[in-house]
Amino acid sequence: MGALSNLRVIDLTQVLAGPYCTMLLADMGADVVKIERPGGDLIRSNPPFVADAEAEAYGGYFQSVNRGKRSLELDFNDPDDREDFLSLVEEADVVVENYRSGTMEKYDLGYETLKERNPELIYSSIRGFGDPRTGETHRQGQPSFDLIAQALGGVMEITGQEEGPPTKVGPGIGDLFTATLNCIGILAAVNHRHRTGEGQYVDTAMYDAMLSMTERAVYQHSYTGEAPSRRGNSHPTLFPYDAFETRDGHAVIAAFGTNHWNEVCEAMGRKELAAEYPTAADRLEHREELREEIADWAAGLETADLVETLEGRVPVAPVQSTDEIFEDPHVRDREMLVPVEQPGTDETVEIAGSPIKMTETPPEPGGRAPLLDEHREELLEDGELERTDAETAADD
Repeated sequence: MGALSNLRVIDLTQVLAGPYCTMLLADMGADVVKIERPGGDLIRSNPPFVADAEAEAYGGYFQSVNRGKRSLELDFNDPDDREDFLSLVEEADVVVENYRSGTMEKYDLGYETLKERNPELIYSSIRGFGDPRTGETHRQGQPSFDLIAQALGGVMEITGQEEGPPTKVGPGIGDLFTATLNCIGILAAVNHRHRTGEGQYVDTAMYDAMLSMTERAVYQHSYTGEAPSRRGNSHPTLFPYDAFETRDGHAVIAAFGTNHWNEVCEAMGRKELAAEYPTAADRLEHREELREEIADWAAGLETADLVETLEGRVPVAPVQSTDEIFEDPHVRDREMLVPVEQPGTDETVEIAGSPIKMTETPPEPGGRAPLLDEHREELLEDGELERTDAETAADD
């Protein structure tokens, strides 16, 4: 059994942040029941597809973050569907939703209502700007997406080239980091309930999460009184810590320790630079001319040669494309690419595996994402509202 195989999670989420959070729980063994609105999660129809969007049940976006879940389609405007949902809540451990603030209350299915049906319930929300229960602000009720969170939270202001415009980070960190923090909050609440028998409300806001992620900018501003801005691939307090262009690509060098600096100078055949700039402060003060020295050296090497020259002596790596990631044996050895069935084809596709590794209860992505309403019979018509004896015993 997985580490969380005693937990049943009712998943009301859609798009990215919420589904990623509940996917993490499912990978660790939780029984995640995905309640979908009529027509299903908004991203079921999003590309890419293997071949035929009409024949395939969903695209890669949905597949990637909904693996290992069970699906039930419910309409909260329908009294019978609403009662089915409440019946599921009575036997659940956790409910997760990522609607705008006030949405669940419109159906009289807010935390207070669900808590009456299940006093030990942990109710968790992921919103752009949080929930009034944990701190009311004028922004609540506004819609938010990753781009909004990255813009407000300071991420875009410190990302990009120095003379370039504010730039979003490629992955949807406004969603993914918020989801990860929410997962941590849920597990903390589970531990608190184990000790006290008390359920509670867990709230994670995308704006708050991005502010937490830009912690360096916060303390820099507080300590110096200056607002940090873009520095490209360099670091404001460490050097050399940057990306350098090679003959055939780019490599990153993180040689911020004096021992690392000495190794870089030796590799360049420029030991005199190590003697001339022996301290971190010296190197920061003269970072521009030193960057040019390293850049000139790197430009004469192919990426593989540069990495081979420094590897084991200095933190160094190639800047890899996705093609190269798929070819990296480390990725296969760590089971970070997971094959799953793509319904509507005879193909399997690969999605990102679980980065959480555990010796006794290793997380295991539980197969493909569900078809819409695929598990109605086993969840409702067979009356499968009670957990197994083994699952119940694991709670005790």
